[in-house]
Amino acid sequence: MTQDVSIATHGELRLSPQERAALGREARARAPRSSHAGFEAPPSRPDPVDVIEKQSATRVQELVPIRYGRMTESPFRFYRGAAAIMAGDLAATPASGLRAQLCGDAHLLNFRLLASPERNLVFDINDFDETLPGPWEWDVKRLATSLVIAGRENGYTDRERADVVRSCVRSYREQMHRFAAMRDLDVWYARADAGVLQQLASGGLQKRGRKLLSEALEKARTRDNLQAFEKLTEVVDGERRIASTPPLVTPIAELLPDEQRGLFEGQINDLIQRYRRTLQSDRQHLLGRFSVADMARKVVGVGSVGTRCWIILLLGRDGEDPLFLQAKEADESVLAAFAGGSEYATQGERVVSGQRLMQAASDIFLGWERVHGIDGRERDFYVRQLRDWKGIAEPALMVPQGMGLFGELCGATLARAHARSGDRIAIAAYLGRGEVFDQALVRFAESYADQNERDHQALVDAVHSGRVTAEAA
Repeated sequence: MTQDVSIATHGELRLSPQERAALGREARARAPRSSHAGFEAPPSRPDPVDVIEKQSATRVQELVPIRYGRMTESPFRFYRGAAAIMAGDLAATPASGLRAQLCGDAHLLNFRLLASPERNLVFDINDFDETLPGPWEWDVKRLATSLVIAGRENGYTDRERADVVRSCVRSYREQMHRFAAMRDLDVWYARADAGVLQQLASGGLQKRGRKLLSEALEKARTRDNLQAFEKLTEVVDGERRIASTPPLVTPIAELLPDEQRGLFEGQINDLIQRYRRTLQSDRQHLLGRFSVADMARKVVGVGSVGTRCWIILLLGRDGEDPLFLQAKEADESVLAAFAGGSEYATQGERVVSGQRLMQAASDIFLGWERVHGIDGRERDFYVRQLRDWKGIAEPALMVPQGMGLFGELCGATLARAHARSGDRIAIAAYLGRGEVFDQALVRFAESYADQNERDHQALVDAVHSGRVTAEAA
């Protein structure tokens, strides 16, 4: 019996459901479910600021202080940017040996409302910069810890935080059992749409919570290309141009002199043409109806600040028919050093393939390309729509009951994503029907939230000492 069961192994061996369940139960000998409780940093643990600085070394240096500024704001903001730190810590924790395609950064704000190609509003994982096959436990632990950190910032009691984490992990476990009993096609078609969310809310939220959900659903539907067009552009000499709001959005005309700008614009146009080949044929045809009108550099997220990210305005039938694309640099996953490298030729394809595998429905313009920059360096990018009915949670507005329900939804969504790629039968058998793993994750999440607070303070101290520079933006 192999010690590390890959995603493909079971499909090749054609094991029966009973044999797959036996694999899961046998995995408890390697990593008892109770062994996942708690976290204690080893003496050899790297300095967290060193890890962050190593990442920053390859990024746009003028933007790095913004990253540090955002990460020092709070322990939760720090956690969002510290996936690389946690990846190293997770690698030293017990693992069942069962693998799935991982999000790699499964904190609670990377679960949100999105539009399906059929124009339905669905709830799914959104960020796949770090996606890679690996131990399924890593995603669950990162999600559970994010709920504790958010709960602490909201002033929840120890018991309230424990209830939130148990709701999340129990949902993951119970949904994995549900998927284990389903046919492969039924797992593939499973998704949580707006109707499912409202049904869940009606049984678990008070009147105020249901009202907030309805408002979030309506708001998400307005966050599309037209909304981005109105917010991010202006008319200049009769033509639409991306408005300048540096350092967050900086048009290409302000970044480069005329000669370099012309060269770079040509490279971006070439990127769009070549990336187009990674789309389905009908979507290639649709994209061919649009032409590039303007482009700008955009600062995104917390952990991604300093990576090269371009927003590209394209126009279709006329000047009021916009399509906003985002081309974001794809670097090696923070999991690669611990879970193994990618099987794909480029990091952009790694991101896109992982996203398509884990999401129930992906953006129709999701694709990838490798390009040479104006500095002569070759870099990988993935491309998607900038906005397409996106709605993000606001943890600060959640009461414990609401965060528990949200955690339950995130846990179920993560289980569905893992069930599409990993051995859902073996994982379900490993988890069992009892609450042993749920309780263990409560202790892990609290312990790692303590570690995260120490790491956050280390970065704050590094700013105060002058070791690194932080800027607000």
